[in-house]
Amino acid sequence: QVQLVESGGGLVQAGGSLRLSCAASGGTFGIYGMGWFRQAPGKEREFVAAISRSGGTSDNADSVKGRFTISRDNAKNTLYLQMNSLKPEDTAVYYCAASFLGGILADSNKYAYWGQGTQVTVSS
Repeated sequence: QVQLVESGGGLVQAGGSLRLSCAASGGTFGIYGMGWFRQAPGKEREFVAAISRSGGTSDNADSVKGRFTISRDNAKNTLYLQMNSLKPEDTAVYYCAASFLGGILADSNKYAYWGQGTQVTVSS
């Protein structure tokens, strides 16, 4: 069973950048497809980005295309989300998740393990 711990959230002005990290432990990181999701107050959890086991394939939600980049370092057991040109509507709790399935997965039900989340707040 893998444990996931997110970090890197915080308060940033619109137009700014943040890099989220997700440290994995207790499992073989490279066997998991990984994803980032977010949940804003009063809204459902939504897909942000996902990446394959090797990191060779990834995809983002349309709302963050061109601004966010997902990546992973299997040697460091760490998943990243580089967020640029942040907007107030990006404000949410961001979660990383791990799936036994290796593809690019936008469906949160395909993910078996979740971190506790990290808050990102973008001020206007």
